[in-house]
Amino acid sequence: MLRPRLRIPRAGALLRRTTVVRPLHSVPQLDQFKDDKSVPGLLSPAGYSTAWTGYMNHVTDRLNRLTAGTEFEQEDTLPILKSAARDPAQAATFNFASMAHNNHFFFKNLVNLQTLYEQTAQSNGESQVIDVEGSEARIPPRLKKELERNFSSIETLKREIFATAKAMFGPGFVWLVRNAQSQELRILNTYLAGSPYTAAHWRRQNVDWNTMSASRSTASSFFARTAAGAGNTTGQFTQQAPGGVDAIPILCLNTWEHVWLTDFGIEGKADFVAAWWDVIDWDKVEKLAIPDRRDGFK
Repeated sequence: MLRPRLRIPRAGALLRRTTVVRPLHSVPQLDQFKDDKSVPGLLSPAGYSTAWTGYMNHVTDRLNRLTAGTEFEQEDTLPILKSAARDPAQAATFNFASMAHNNHFFFKNLVNLQTLYEQTAQSNGESQVIDVEGSEARIPPRLKKELERNFSSIETLKREIFATAKAMFGPGFVWLVRNAQSQELRILNTYLAGSPYTAAHWRRQNVDWNTMSASRSTASSFFARTAAGAGNTTGQFTQQAPGGVDAIPILCLNTWEHVWLTDFGIEGKADFVAAWWDVIDWDKVEKLAIPDRRDGFK
């Protein structure tokens, strides 16, 4: 009677077959929060751990898996999402690259209020921590002038952002964008991993499918946008979005539930948005809003 033989591979064979994947994308460092591991006035350490540390590690890990061995493995998230936006087969790559970029954009433009408190106390010769000026008072004069020119008042801008965020049933982002042609500032919202960038217009996802009529499929809408963006009337491809609007994001509000549920609870979205308004770093916003002061975003 023949007995099955148990074959045990040699250690050397196991080592030869093991493939070590080197992480190519990493979670960016948020210098203003590296010591606190929280966003004072907005996110507790537990909330920060979920919304930034845990989530960014998740999307970065998935992005590394999707881009390993491809032309995207050495690219930053912004060029990846722009290139992947037009290819339906790259939907997963776009989603994780866009979410990593959008979430970083949201956190990058937040200020550490605790640091401001301490700096204000030191500059005033105070030994204790004292209060600082509110969010509106921290808006640089040039930026304030531009915001008032486009929205009539800072209060109007604030209410428009709040109303847009409140009306979004599904998760996504509220953006303050600048029109590269006219320099006008406008509010734009995107759902899920949607991106406001011109090259990613095909996946802007500015429709809430929880309320949108299903009379037209997402595929037909996608190909219609592709045809328009490719300039089918002239036979020449153009990077510019249909309608000729080149939107440049300058401020981002993340409305995904995992960002605010830990600290604000099921019905705390409005409170979260109000708290976010108070921790905006308006100096960074000004660099993107005023053309001769912008330093770009990577």
